[in-house]
Amino acid sequence: MKITETNKKRMIKIFVFFFAISSFSALLIYAFSKNMVYFYTPSQIIKQEAPINSFIRIGGMVKVNSFQKSKDSLKVTFKIYDLNEEINVKYDGILPDLFAEGQGVVMTGKLINNNTFVANEVLAKHDENYMPPEVADMMKEKNGDLSNK
Repeated sequence: MKITETNKKRMIKIFVFFFAISSFSALLIYAFSKNMVYFYTPSQIIKQEAPINSFIRIGGMVKVNSFQKSKDSLKVTFKIYDLNEEINVKYDGILPDLFAEGQGVVMTGKLINNNTFVANEVLAKHDENYMPPEVADMMKEKNGDLSNK
């Protein structure tokens, strides 16, 4: 079988096309993997399932009487918990208007050790009936586990 000039050009075009599609797909997958943010609960963090110094999302309920605000800056500290564990949170910024102790929150930021999270964004519930889906699922799972014992 003899390869003609036309067949060579066609094979080169097909090779370039597949190389371009493969390269684009690889770049797209790489970009998505770098922007992926994983969600963790306080129990998972205490069990060291969450990576330290990586951008993650955590959620839980703000512990009553744990909120402390700096007098001369926007820095605040508080604790969040699930039914088993609690962790400390540090945040420097304006909290959402609906942020309150005893309410559900979801935050993004970095875990600096196994018990302290530095948040760069805090999201609070938006009405009396809302709880972040991740927190609601976690609480349902924990309540289910307790009822089975």
